[in-house]
Amino acid sequence: MAKQVLHKHFKDIEVSTLGFGGTRWAMEEGNNERIDRKKGFALIDAALERGINYFDTAHAYLKGDSERIFGEALTRHPRESYLLASKFHASHCKDLEGMFEEQLKRCRVEYFDFYLFHCVCEVTLPLIMDENARYLEFLLKQKEKSRIRYLGFSAHAEPDNLRKFLQWYDGYDMAQIQLNYVDWTLLKAKEQYDILLEHQLPVWVMEPQKGGRLSTLNERAAAILKAAEPERSIPSWSFRFLQGLPMVQTVLSGMTTMEQIEDNVDTFSRQEPLNEQELDTLWQAKDAFMGTLGVPCSGCRYCCDTCPAGLNIPLLIQGYNEQRVSGEGWRLSNLKWTKGPEECLHCNTCRQYCPQRIDIPEVLAQYAALRAAL
Repeated sequence: MAKQVLHKHFKDIEVSTLGFGGTRWAMEEGNNERIDRKKGFALIDAALERGINYFDTAHAYLKGDSERIFGEALTRHPRESYLLASKFHASHCKDLEGMFEEQLKRCRVEYFDFYLFHCVCEVTLPLIMDENARYLEFLLKQKEKSRIRYLGFSAHAEPDNLRKFLQWYDGYDMAQIQLNYVDWTLLKAKEQYDILLEHQLPVWVMEPQKGGRLSTLNERAAAILKAAEPERSIPSWSFRFLQGLPMVQTVLSGMTTMEQIEDNVDTFSRQEPLNEQELDTLWQAKDAFMGTLGVPCSGCRYCCDTCPAGLNIPLLIQGYNEQRVSGEGWRLSNLKWTKGPEECLHCNTCRQYCPQRIDIPEVLAQYAALRAAL
């Protein structure tokens, strides 16, 4: 029997401490908008076999293909064997009732175990809280009809706005925030966590590896961790940091390979938070990593959905970061398969939607200037 992840009690159910995130997938060759079904099904089945029962998606992920693959794969298993979470983004919503019905159809379910306000932040707060929109009223009705079991939200808001959101309505069952040892201070995740602790809201964690950046680190930071614990993987340090936070219920991970599933399951098969000495080691590694962090893009692609120029912004930022770290000039011109940073319109639309609060037009302007100097 495969190694099993631990579960934690939540309300009247048991939820796996490791959840399957639906933002990152292996894509079909030559088609960046369709998930590779063979690989995706295999990963979902492997997750279930190892006790992972929480699956997280959203209407906006990969233009709906994330919801579709979960529906196609999970419908092959008993409905009581998995917990499905989806979300809606207020800035993308003209008809919540129609969107909700579409999501149920895509996911091939009659109810969502968890349903969340997506990306509660400075842009979406006024839209969500608009009394004329009546979003909360609609979702509470769906909960009464048992079409939503638990209502929550995912947030990228500044702490003061998170407090404001919870003052507006304090009846949520759970909350989801971006939380890792770098963003603990960099993006005020500790302040957000403390607010949720005050409200006794169980915490689901997104971006525990900061878009994959913490799963590899840089050579110096990785060496510090490996010297301390040669047998442990680099990603396990991030997860064990989170195991030390008592309000954390489930940690989401976008797992695109069997190796990632096996390594993560190994970590979450036991509760083993970092001790004081290990925490000191982690902070040393963090300090060594921060000098080469570059632009802290997590690859969420919210900016892509709103870019009028159709730029693949995460790919451009990745190339920019790689050049800054490596100093290899060829990376600046290696853009044969995508539009270059020169095509940015500097409309600033993307800035509003970036959870990492990156000044994307400025980064692309710097990138374009470097390319022009070649």
